[in-house]
Amino acid sequence: MSSYYLSFEKPIEEIEKSIAELRESHSGNKDVDFSIEIDELEKKREYLIKTIYENLTPWQVTQVARHPERPTFSDYQKLLFDDFIELHGDRLFRDDPAIVTGFARIGTEKFVIVGEDKGKDTKEKIRRNFGMPNPEGYRKAMRIMRLAEKFKKPILTLIDTAGAYPGIEGEERGQAEAIARNLFEMSGLKTPVISVVIGEGGSGGALAIAVADRVLMLQNSIYSVISPESCASILWRDAGLAERAAESLKMTAPNLIKFKIIEEIIPEPFGGAHRDIAMTMKNVRSVVLKHLAELKRIPGSKLVQKRYERFRKLGAFEIVK
Repeated sequence: MSSYYLSFEKPIEEIEKSIAELRESHSGNKDVDFSIEIDELEKKREYLIKTIYENLTPWQVTQVARHPERPTFSDYQKLLFDDFIELHGDRLFRDDPAIVTGFARIGTEKFVIVGEDKGKDTKEKIRRNFGMPNPEGYRKAMRIMRLAEKFKKPILTLIDTAGAYPGIEGEERGQAEAIARNLFEMSGLKTPVISVVIGEGGSGGALAIAVADRVLMLQNSIYSVISPESCASILWRDAGLAERAAESLKMTAPNLIKFKIIEEIIPEPFGGAHRDIAMTMKNVRSVVLKHLAELKRIPGSKLVQKRYERFRKLGAFEIVK
């Protein structure tokens, strides 16, 4: 049972409250058996969740991607990685908590990890700047990715950001240059790179760690050049039209796999990744290891060429006379 419900989940919330009340009544009075009623309500709940989540609009998917209980990088650190050793700092300015880097193992495979972390509670969100990296975060990520190339280890990046930090401090320290440098450097890394959008994939803040051989998305994540609110503000001078913008941006996983922006959609449990985090981690692990096995068969020089070709194909169109 979730402790936070989105607006379109109200029918689910009502049923889950009824189930909780019946269970409490049953535990307080052993002479009364509510097991049949509870069973019926649970079946109704599962049907409702399935029906609602099979028909989500792009704006509803955006809300799920931003759900307060959705797994963040810290959950993946604990539950996806069998070992994790964090590495800090960009060796130029400071350590940026919005981007976490280090060495990890998934099963028998060793990875270099770069992940964006939004934080869980208010204190942690503030410390991690709500997952919006500063230039030093991207420079730290690039430093660690060069280590991956040096030691011939695959790179796994976990993307979850509304975008790079837009404040004056970031601009003073070269935000645009840091992102551009990552795009340039990542395109030439002679080691496999896999990126997974686990929540929000916003603008250059996401792309700066997503120049990958394979880009994967969780089923209820989003990946776009701009957030729906910012898009609506620019196009229609009204952030309140974010729902309309979300529809137009084609930012959900089914659209992006259709346009060949991503390689695979990682399934989530009905109701979103937060309803069964263990199952979500199992699905991510399986898909990541599958793609790594394929990439490991490609020599480094050919890997770079194929990565170049992958991105050159994006946005290609044909004029039909």
